[in-house]
Amino acid sequence: MTKDQIAPHVAEILKLLGLDAEADPELRRTPERVAQLYLELFRGITEPPPDIGLIENPQPSDDMILVRDLPVYSLCCHHLLPFFGQAHIATVPRAKIAGFSGLARVVRHMGRQPQLQERMTNAVADHLQAVLEPAGVIVYVQARHLCLEMRGERVPGWVETTASRGVFQSGPLREEFFVRIIKAGRKKQD
Repeated sequence: MTKDQIAPHVAEILKLLGLDAEADPELRRTPERVAQLYLELFRGITEPPPDIGLIENPQPSDDMILVRDLPVYSLCCHHLLPFFGQAHIATVPRAKIAGFSGLARVVRHMGRQPQLQERMTNAVADHLQAVLEPAGVIVYVQARHLCLEMRGERVPGWVETTASRGVFQSGPLREEFFVRIIKAGRKKQD
């Protein structure tokens, strides 16, 4: 798929809405810009997940590694409007650990397609579980959805989703994860 294949369809949508991209100088390049945007936003559909920089774990333990506040940007599959927020990821590694920037790359990649937030949350957890083979992984995503805020009820609100694997499905590590996220959120508010 190329920008030149998508742009005429965008121009047709504008025309159906009573807008003329050829006559209005402000809209003249809009079909090409939107086409380029969609190619970028939907890259997660065709590209494989990125390398996350695996490192041998020199001291395996039962302790949690938590990375908080990773930016999330994606599109609602129902309205093609953005949702955005933060992801928090914890693992209990075994033989391999991930580079922290690798976790951010996985979140960014999984967000690059139209989807439900809960599907993206599970995709991140499944990928990390498969690649890292940890004792457990948990992914918690908080996001605002513009399909809720710009249309329909037009109210702000946060959607929260969780995907847990292994030792995070229940028990003290799961509880510790959420306590640490809540404490961090309180500190940001102070």
